[in-house]
Amino acid sequence: MCGIAGWADWERDLRGEAETVAAMTRTLVPRGPDAGDVWVSRRAVLGHRRLAVIDLAGGAQPMAAARPGQDECVITFAGEIYNFGELRSELQGRGHRFRTRSDTEVLLRAYLEWGEDCLPRLNGMFSFAVWDPAAGRLLLARDRLGVKPLYYRGYDGGVVFGSEQKALLAHPLVEPEVDAGGLAELLCLTQTPGHAVFRGIRALRPGHLAVIDRRGVRESCYWRLHSAPHDDDPETTAATVRELLADTVERQLVADVPVGTLLSGGLDSSAVTALASAASGTVGTVASYSIDFAGNDEHFRPDANRPEQDAPFARTAAAHIGSKHTEIVLRTEDVLAAQSEVVTARDLPGLADINAAQYLLFREVKGAVTVALSGEAADEVFGGYAWFHLSELLDGATFPWAVALDGYRPVLDPGLLERLRPREYLADGYATALAEVPRLDGEPAADARIREMFHLTLTRWLTMLLDFKDRMSMRSGLEVRVPFCDHRLLEYAWNVPWALKTLDGRNKGLLRAAVSDLLPAAVLNRRKTSFPVTHHPGYRAALAELMSAELADPNSPLDPLIDRAAVRALVRGRAEPAGWWRASDTLASLLQIAFWLRHYRVRLV
Repeated sequence: MCGIAGWADWERDLRGEAETVAAMTRTLVPRGPDAGDVWVSRRAVLGHRRLAVIDLAGGAQPMAAARPGQDECVITFAGEIYNFGELRSELQGRGHRFRTRSDTEVLLRAYLEWGEDCLPRLNGMFSFAVWDPAAGRLLLARDRLGVKPLYYRGYDGGVVFGSEQKALLAHPLVEPEVDAGGLAELLCLTQTPGHAVFRGIRALRPGHLAVIDRRGVRESCYWRLHSAPHDDDPETTAATVRELLADTVERQLVADVPVGTLLSGGLDSSAVTALASAASGTVGTVASYSIDFAGNDEHFRPDANRPEQDAPFARTAAAHIGSKHTEIVLRTEDVLAAQSEVVTARDLPGLADINAAQYLLFREVKGAVTVALSGEAADEVFGGYAWFHLSELLDGATFPWAVALDGYRPVLDPGLLERLRPREYLADGYATALAEVPRLDGEPAADARIREMFHLTLTRWLTMLLDFKDRMSMRSGLEVRVPFCDHRLLEYAWNVPWALKTLDGRNKGLLRAAVSDLLPAAVLNRRKTSFPVTHHPGYRAALAELMSAELADPNSPLDPLIDRAAVRALVRGRAEPAGWWRASDTLASLLQIAFWLRHYRVRLV
């Protein structure tokens, strides 16, 4: 995996701007600790930071190649193209000659051969930019589900872009400004496609490309889901899911560096680990990793989201599969200390202890492997969340996960709430999201609602989780691959009726049937359990102490945002948020916001 950055301008000469783009690129060193370079021309400057995974010696970037008789096109690319072997053979048959073994050169030559029409041919997770001097344009592109991030800011006569917002903020034309819409986006725990919170910065939407030239920026969609009847019987459907998932895992094991898996002991990550072990052909060759928190044996209390602890199931799965398993135990003080790192990694406040735990896990895993496969996205593809099953959530009039707003509302300044109008913001975003759903003519109302919920989850929830995963992993230089995000699997599962997805009346029954021979019964039949968090009482106590110190600061950047009396009541344990959003979540999130406002010198406008 890597980080990319660049600048194109059709009015000024950029040949003296190498250091500007080098400064943008340096912000991405954690994403690409192995190498970096900047390519300079009159109209475009491209930067790259490399995490070497394929062709360690030959895959340096930015990389250039030319069509016959034309100037060289130059690419800066982050990600992996999993079908680069097949594409390489096809391109060789069309007369292309390769200098390296890298998927970067395959992608560049695919662009030389097919232009932007190369995108539907790609199987992978990617964001990239190609400067095409013959066409006088810059092409930006992002993978179908948005596994890899890409941001840009267009202006009259040019554009700057990068893998993370921090790369753009290092450019003198971009200011860290956040308006009411950005604050509403931040507080509503949703991810509106294209929205990047900072004013003027846009996230390239998943499955989209942007062509930038003298006329400006033109975004277009190259991939979307299509609804159609599903005619396969249950046995064929389960077999197809298994075949697609097994092929995907095998493709994603290809690397010239050590590869492992993230194993929680749940159905999804266990299936990925089992298929990885089967593809390796030798028991004990796959390294797997899980986390737990010090003190959870004593302090864990089950609830609807976490009915049981992961650790016993991870051990059971690892023993059955035969993986070389490592259990990483996190201390409460480490989770607290990582909060600022979470914000710096993401450029935004996140999910407090969940993101901190992810970051600490990935940092430890990076000590042994460079690539890890994850079970993420199975719940989105096969319907594992409570909102697919509980009528009070399924029949709601907004995003079912937007309960974070209820955690924030009691402690926010009433005047701010009146200005932001977050419920109206959510309602507008919800209506827009529903309008994008690809309908199936004649589908019964109940099935149509399930289809809506899948689309909402894939386009407004999964993208946020993938962003968390990417930022926390890449902050440590670890590449995390997500087999359940393979577009072929998603396209097939999208049209499988709900009755088949819940085969035998079970949550994710279709997936369970597809991998039933791989896993022990305890893991195969395990209930959905959310990512683990610390249950140690010292965590909330420490957050309360930190928040008291923040409130004691007369210059706290939180002042324009909060109701101080309400925050004090929360600190003293006299108030609790509703639902699954805990007091510690609110306290940690407010502290992250304070750090973010200071560290990024955010100007609220």
